Amino acid sequence: MNAPTGRRERKKAQTRKALADAALELFLDRGYDQVGVKDVADAADVSVTTLFKHFPCKEALVFDLDQDIEAALVAAVRERAPGVSVPRALREHLLTVVGPHALSAGPHTLIPYPPGEQPADSRLAEFIRMVEETPALSEYAHRMWMRHETALARAIAEETGAPDDDAACAALARFALNTPLLARSHPDPHRAADEIFALLERGWSGPSR
Repeated sequence: MNAPTGRRERKKAQTRKALADAALELFLDRGYDQVGVKDVADAADVSVTTLFKHFPCKEALVFDLDQDIEAALVAAVRERAPGVSVPRALREHLLTVVGPHALSAGPHTLIPYPPGEQPADSRLAEFIRMVEETPALSEYAHRMWMRHETALARAIAEETGAPDDDAACAALARFALNTPLLARSHPDPHRAADEIFALLERGWSGPSR
């Protein structure tokens, strides 16, 4: 039974990837709003019905690695090395592992991608611009990031023995995920990101007034 199941899963993964690859190429070449789901299905040589079995909406075709992104964030916390704090693990993941695009996008858009899965460098700027300039995509990306925030807060709580609804864990998750967004508006994004994560690591110690 395992072999047939394995083949089915591989086939599903191949179809999903073919759809996502076709969609990204069409969206970047023609513009997101100028491409319909039927265009994508035709390019991937599948039916529209099959497309919607893999993706619930058109926007999801752009962020096809949603679950992988969330899994990587959670793993960064749960699988961190002994002695590594949660803020340090998140800094490493968000600013180093995820890639340089985390600090190179525009100042108002989160562009989440898991390690090694960003669009090719030659088209990354186009991808970022498409997301930033398409309200439906920027809104979808924001909602997706907020879902990841919930999962990350839960993982932090589990790792630290805190209650599931712990406010400090939720705050750490939110500020860590928003660090690239905050840093990109600074003249020196990398320095700003380091300063933000240093604050998350040690807590506020500035003047009281």
